[in-house]
Amino acid sequence: MQEALPAGPCHVSVVTCVYKSYPYLKRFIELVLGALKQIDCTDFELIFVVDGSPDSSLDLLLEEKKRVPQIAVIELSRNFGHHYAAHAGLQYARGELVFLVDCDLEVSPLVLVDFHRKVSEEACEVVYGYQTKRKGGWIERWGGGIFWRLFNALSDTRIPPDIVTERLLSRRYVDAFLKLGDRNLFLVGMMHWVGFKQIGVPVTKVQREGRSTYTLARRITLLVEAVTSFSTVPLRLLFLTGMSITCGSLLFSLYLMLNKLMNPEAILLGFTALSVLMLLSLGMIMASIGMVGIYLSKIYRQMQNRPLYVVKNVYI
Repeated sequence: MQEALPAGPCHVSVVTCVYKSYPYLKRFIELVLGALKQIDCTDFELIFVVDGSPDSSLDLLLEEKKRVPQIAVIELSRNFGHHYAAHAGLQYARGELVFLVDCDLEVSPLVLVDFHRKVSEEACEVVYGYQTKRKGGWIERWGGGIFWRLFNALSDTRIPPDIVTERLLSRRYVDAFLKLGDRNLFLVGMMHWVGFKQIGVPVTKVQREGRSTYTLARRITLLVEAVTSFSTVPLRLLFLTGMSITCGSLLFSLYLMLNKLMNPEAILLGFTALSVLMLLSLGMIMASIGMVGIYLSKIYRQMQNRPLYVVKNVYI
């Protein structure tokens, strides 16, 4: 156990996050080793970031390390979330090429072979995977598609739809990415914001064994976090909506006054309609305050300047 990984570069670093991943790890390691063998890579490291996983994943990895000494385990002090754990893995990676991959086997680690060939052919900094056909039931398929389209509609950063975690990154790109000072992490958006030449490769994503840890509520939360981290469009929309309601209210008030002057017997507005308008206005005010509060919370988190994660142990 040491505070940092050994100094000096290696050819390929494989980085993955571990959370409730015990059933997949042995198969994942075998597939990664097979992919590295296919690209004739003997100089590599396998970095597993244990993100406060409550199962026996850490014990399994330490046991596998006896067989595969290139395994390095970064144990975080608690669960910080997938994006923060991935950032930790990239921070520790030493490879000239860094392969970021999920270990749940929804996308086979063997895609490294295609990614590596694409990097050589295109001389690009990043090769990322994307789905040509989304997996799962109609809720998962439509929900995932709507997520990326809503993000692109509300964000200043454009991201290819149906993108997956898996990507192969150059050393120069990783170094540039790690210079970003964001405390509110949305890795996919940050990675595309950095720029450089990025090429997409179609991959097949299958249904994982067991239940996904990404529930509908977490996906909605992620969408809100992603959009508010990369765009002020929601604030502009709130302003335009508020101005529209104000103008509409003024015009409607003018109509009621003119109607009353021309027809003194007319009833200005019923109690039910007045209640609905009041509730609508209250809802808009509360939504506006909530949206501003989200942006303020991000500013507060950024200004706190806390570390993104806390490393408990490093096993090399």
